[in-house]
Amino acid sequence: MSGDDASPRDAGYDDWLDALAAGDGYYLACENGHGSLPPRRVCPHCGSSALSEVDLPDSGNVETFTVVHVAAPSFVDDAPYVTAVVDFGDVRLTGVVRDVAPEDVTVGTAVGVDVGTKTTDGERLVVFHPR
Repeated sequence: MSGDDASPRDAGYDDWLDALAAGDGYYLACENGHGSLPPRRVCPHCGSSALSEVDLPDSGNVETFTVVHVAAPSFVDDAPYVTAVVDFGDVRLTGVVRDVAPEDVTVGTAVGVDVGTKTTDGERLVVFHPR
């Protein structure tokens, strides 16, 4: 959701975005070494309820991506843009790559993660920046 006070807040997800924006990004890990993103009460891989917060690494690598030229209405003013899945070790994040031309994004590109906003509607989203 956007930072607008009139927008409903998804406590688990928005709290995670707040932490990410503050430079305190994290993921959840169970005692079996599985990583996942909040909000979670149990590990989606093994069902363990013993989850702890682990610092998200400072950078990850683009695992796959697509360049979006014809966007959904909620992203129409942002096109063209790159949506990427980035590997951060135990977890993968999906977001939008910024500060680089779409044609310069490749599998393996090292990126950092932050929170940005969509041009179309100002809603917050996960963004990646080249390292």
